[in-house]
Amino acid sequence: MQSSQKDLSTLTEPARMLVVSREPSALSALWAIGEANAWEMEITGSGLDALERVQAGNGPDLVLLDLARGDADGLHTLRWLRRVRPEVPIMLLSHSEDEQQKLEAMRLGAQDYLVEPIEAQQLELAIRRHLALAHDSYEPEFASEKVEQIGEDMFFVAASPVMGKLRAQAELLAQVDVPLLIVGENGSGKETIARLIHKLSLRSGFGLRKVNCAALPGDLLERELFGHEAGAFTGAMRARAGKFELSDKGTVLLDDITETSPTMQVRLVQMLQEKQLSRLGGDRLIPVDVRIIATTNGKLDLALSEKRLREDLYYRLSAFTVHVPPLRQRRDEIPLLLGHFMNRVARHYGLPTRAFSPRVLEACSAYSWPGNLRELENFVKRYLVLGDEEMALAELGRDLEAKSEHAHAGHAPETETEAEPVEEGNHAGLRSLVQSVKGEAERNAIAVALEQTGWNRKAAARLLRVSYRTLLYKIQQYHMTPPDSYVPFPLNSQGLKDHEEP
Repeated sequence: MQSSQKDLSTLTEPARMLVVSREPSALSALWAIGEANAWEMEITGSGLDALERVQAGNGPDLVLLDLARGDADGLHTLRWLRRVRPEVPIMLLSHSEDEQQKLEAMRLGAQDYLVEPIEAQQLELAIRRHLALAHDSYEPEFASEKVEQIGEDMFFVAASPVMGKLRAQAELLAQVDVPLLIVGENGSGKETIARLIHKLSLRSGFGLRKVNCAALPGDLLERELFGHEAGAFTGAMRARAGKFELSDKGTVLLDDITETSPTMQVRLVQMLQEKQLSRLGGDRLIPVDVRIIATTNGKLDLALSEKRLREDLYYRLSAFTVHVPPLRQRRDEIPLLLGHFMNRVARHYGLPTRAFSPRVLEACSAYSWPGNLRELENFVKRYLVLGDEEMALAELGRDLEAKSEHAHAGHAPETETEAEPVEEGNHAGLRSLVQSVKGEAERNAIAVALEQTGWNRKAAARLLRVSYRTLLYKIQQYHMTPPDSYVPFPLNSQGLKDHEEP
């Protein structure tokens, strides 16, 4: 496995470090390490002075920020350093196992968080690693004002104009106490928007309960939402309140509303209209004060025409509709999202963060991400754990190559249905990256198979375990022709040469 990182010994100029600390013991150890490696070191005990030095012309390659116990000023310094010079990596040294401080520091964009006492050799290796990355990789900006924490494991990013408008829209809708419908592709962040609106509303103090409508069969979903009386069905030994009752004055999130049964939808319409419900098996009307936010993955016209969503329920929910754009329509957020997912996943697995090289950032920005945020997070997990840049690039290009092959006549679909067009403008950069990684090995494999079969392309396709049309396309793509010394096979019983196809 090749690494994109450069050895510090190859750098023509000595690395420059800025140490922000008021601890004599930490300064002594760091000064010794710096002298041993011939690094240029500047030391200051003031966060304000550190900001001025970082802003000045030729700034440091690495900032090492020493946090005193409960040092809120240190985190403030970190926040401003990231805002002023986002490309400069920052390491933190802490004197306590303060998990809350660590989470906040990583959220603000620290590349590393070390707790003292720490061995000098371990500290030196960590510094060397981040100095090397600083010369070959770009760590995405992680400005706190662009990332809003919604819950313990949920966040909202407003790093693009479209998401900035969506954030403003969410703030307005939070003040309007009516049902909402959120539309967007799977994995695009519909639940995040719902929780953001709830958080900004007056109902935030009463909690939000989520119900996945697609995960429960009709009867069970009805019981889950509306509750039941004792004896309502076999096994109902006692009465039980449903989610709507339990969420009084709060919010209920109905995920995949089009997956609910017609009976359920009728009951929802009645509850929305009358502000009261009756439990399953009972006739007592129970007043409820709850806001309903429903989500769907799109194609509302189809859901209405197929009667999977009743029109009366749709009109009750859609007075205010929020459309969440897919990730491919907000590509300028991808570097920031990569940085956020990397920090979060690294904390979860207890691993040091891994920087993204310019090649990976370019490929990620060009890729269409059909699985949206979920797919992006899974990519970051694999990239962190496996650490193989070439594999990551090849993996991103796998789906794209399949689409590309179907778009060419050499791999046309067997039916009359046209293949999905490939967006050349969006994917040209990624395709070139994929070809640079896989092209040479693929061409060599095809050449060997053709040579072994005497350029019998059908036999070569069987040997390579690909379709005949795919092989023809690849031969044309790589401009491959039989060698000058090639002697055709004799005619077979069909009057054809063996390398020719009927």
